[in-house]
Amino acid sequence: MSLEEFFHYLENEKRASSHTLRSYRLDLRQFQEFLQGKDPAEATLPEVRIFLSRQARRLSRTSLARKVASLRAFFKFLKKKGLLKDERLLYLKGPKLPRELPRVLSVDESFALLEAPEGKDFLSLRDRAILELLYGAGLRVSELAELKLSQVSFDLQVLRVHGKGGKERLAPFGGKAKEALLAYLPAREELLRRKKVSSEYIFLNIRGGPLTTRSIHRLLKKYALKLGLPGVSPHTLRHSFATHLLEAGADLRSIQEMLGHARLSTTQRYTHLDFSRLASIYDEAHPRAKKKTRMKR
Repeated sequence: MSLEEFFHYLENEKRASSHTLRSYRLDLRQFQEFLQGKDPAEATLPEVRIFLSRQARRLSRTSLARKVASLRAFFKFLKKKGLLKDERLLYLKGPKLPRELPRVLSVDESFALLEAPEGKDFLSLRDRAILELLYGAGLRVSELAELKLSQVSFDLQVLRVHGKGGKERLAPFGGKAKEALLAYLPAREELLRRKKVSSEYIFLNIRGGPLTTRSIHRLLKKYALKLGLPGVSPHTLRHSFATHLLEAGADLRSIQEMLGHARLSTTQRYTHLDFSRLASIYDEAHPRAKKKTRMKR
């Protein structure tokens, strides 16, 4: 069975993101080269172990874990098709990764970053709108890059976002993001007119083509470093979005919906309230905590 069948399944049935497809293609092509012409569907457990042990010599734990995940997904697909030769391949284990929380910006740092693009030229207007939406709607970078005009409702101030697995959700955005978008769109139209091209995508490069996730990472890093904020990524803004909402009193279920998480446990990893604040909330809200006060009266 060709790997193309698996990639077709990922793209058209699982609705995997372009980033996931690119990663899986790279990992499984490397595995195919290692097998020297042998069909990957015929691979044995010893062959897989040798491949991964060689990869472990040169890769970080994170990269090795991704390769294990790619192989495991492929073998699960073979199982679904009734083509898996050895069910032990379904239980490949990657290296344990530390669950580090991504960096979160303070509200002041977030605002300074959003206001960093100051000009009225195409790039400044575009970059301001990008930063406002990443923080104001909590979007994944892939969701932002793939955003089209037809997905925006300015009246309701919501985006119809296609998230992981092609799942659709409504993501609200605030007044500042709306202002930034409305300021950018005329510059976008002027660019398309000058380049004599058309595009459904909202965020474009200077040639009129859709902006890539890599480019969004680069522009964000540029503005962050100017402000002395190293290590900032699009995910940092998404995480800051969730954290600031929670600190302002939003409930976890609502944040889960806005982020597009299938499980609440995933949302919980984005939040990191300190224990003293949790204890304070408990003291104020829990009936048994309040009882002491009532007894004193």
